Amino acid sequence: MKIVVLIKQVPDTTEVKLDKKTGNLIREGVESIINPDDRQALELALQLKDEYQAEVNVLSMGPPQAIDVLSEALGMGCDRAVLLTDKAFAGADTWATSTVMGKALKKIGDFDLILCGRQAIDGDTAQTGPQIAEYLQLPQVCYVDEIEKYEDGQITLRRRNEAGYERLAVALPALVTVNNISTAPRYPMMLNLIAACSEKAPIEIWNAADIGARHDELGMAGSLTQVIKTFSPKSKRVGELFSGDVPDAVSKVLGKVREAHLLS
Repeated sequence: MKIVVLIKQVPDTTEVKLDKKTGNLIREGVESIINPDDRQALELALQLKDEYQAEVNVLSMGPPQAIDVLSEALGMGCDRAVLLTDKAFAGADTWATSTVMGKALKKIGDFDLILCGRQAIDGDTAQTGPQIAEYLQLPQVCYVDEIEKYEDGQITLRRRNEAGYERLAVALPALVTVNNISTAPRYPMMLNLIAACSEKAPIEIWNAADIGARHDELGMAGSLTQVIKTFSPKSKRVGELFSGDVPDAVSKVLGKVREAHLLS
């Protein structure tokens, strides 16, 4: 069984700030981490490796410093890592990103399962995984929190829906986006981390030419959407104080709630 996990390096959102002039995220000096949902996908892949001796590859697209999250993934137990980095990738929306990732996955080839997080905390679109599945013409299942069994070229998994859970059997190859799983992601092992930072680390660096991508498919040129402005919404609290005895105050509060159509 060959698994490819898609991960993204994102800024720690507890420290995110916006440039007041440009509206862009200020990434300089902000700690970067593996996107939390992607870390869940990594753990799920490693559990499959433990049980079925699967080969786990990890793929990321980003600037050169994204090699740090790939090294961490190798430290957790992944077998091979690929970083897609090229100035031509800059400014990509989810469409252009999915095209690049899809081409890279075709180059990796012979995979049985693609795992990725439900969404990234810096964009929150939840679009990239499904778009990659469409690009590769693969079956996809989203919001998965458990893979129960791998047998006879298919997996049995559990996914969340509005009513609770549903259990599905999916033929491979397929793409799965991962929600919160029941097990906390494992920590990297020190010896694995040391090996991941060595010159012999199994990390490959690919650019646009390596995956056969055209300029008009990449970055801003290949994006169908453009972000005009990013800003923090301003919130203003308005309160009203009701005095008097409790029944009278409660009656007034309920009246205000009904006026706002928050209660029938």
